[in-house]
Amino acid sequence: MQLLANVPKIKFMQWRKQAMMVSGVFLLICLVSIMFRGLNLGIDFTGGTLIEVGYQDSADLTKVRGALESSGFPDAVVQHFGTSKDVLVRIAPRDDLSSAQLSTKMLNILEKTSDTAIDMRRVEFVGPQIGDELVEKGGMAMLIALGCILIYVWIRFEKRFSIGSIAALVHDVIFTMGLFALFQLEFDLTVLAALLAVIGYSLNDTIVVFDRVRENFRVMRKGTPEEVINNSINQTLARTLMTSLTTLLVLLALFVFGGELIHGFATALIIGVIVGTYSSIYVATSTTLMLGVTKQDLMPPEKEGADSTPVM
Repeated sequence: MQLLANVPKIKFMQWRKQAMMVSGVFLLICLVSIMFRGLNLGIDFTGGTLIEVGYQDSADLTKVRGALESSGFPDAVVQHFGTSKDVLVRIAPRDDLSSAQLSTKMLNILEKTSDTAIDMRRVEFVGPQIGDELVEKGGMAMLIALGCILIYVWIRFEKRFSIGSIAALVHDVIFTMGLFALFQLEFDLTVLAALLAVIGYSLNDTIVVFDRVRENFRVMRKGTPEEVINNSINQTLARTLMTSLTTLLVLLALFVFGGELIHGFATALIIGVIVGTYSSIYVATSTTLMLGVTKQDLMPPEKEGADSTPVM
């Protein structure tokens, strides 16, 4: 197959064993962090109280957080909600205060942060039963997504490719969750949504590489499977890096300017895009190569009874 002159010739698969060893070490660290440190679940999963208040002027969130911390609520999450005059406060469950008492105390604390009156917009209590249900349904959604992806790749490509793609996706999810557990970053519904987005992003990147691998297996008459995969990764490398870099630019802008509301969402996606790019190059293809994929596995089946002589 004749390649373009500007296509790099990096031998990625030459370092696949070292890459897999590094991935294994990091995955072990992530799994240990998840098992022993656990995820720092947000109020969406643990339950708690949501309080929305309205200021007549723009609210100073730093001042609000300081007032809550000095009043015994250091873990309260404070953020703008809609406009700079609207503030949303999320508080973990308190055994010593009922929902009504908690909202009254919150209003008294917040009134000290403004020279004008504050309007209490809403108070919502999220019970632990709802949090447990969200954890269960969130985990089920992730498993269903992985199962559907396994079936899709199996039908479109070949079973070795489907196993490779699932290995890459599991790698990305565990790595992202492990970092959240290791650094005790808050894990809420937005982060769960980001994990599902990471699965979609990583799969798209892997499918692009696999599509080129399948094409090259069929047209390259010479070359080992390792050489075919190297050529395929090099041919799609520019597209992979361009997609990843442009996505990261958007995510970094969201991380810096998006506010605390989507801070965890942007963090999870930044980790997922970086790890997903790596896994599509090394984890997915290395797994497929270790499973022994060959040209014969990807050749289109011959139709029975097909006549090669053209009809005149």
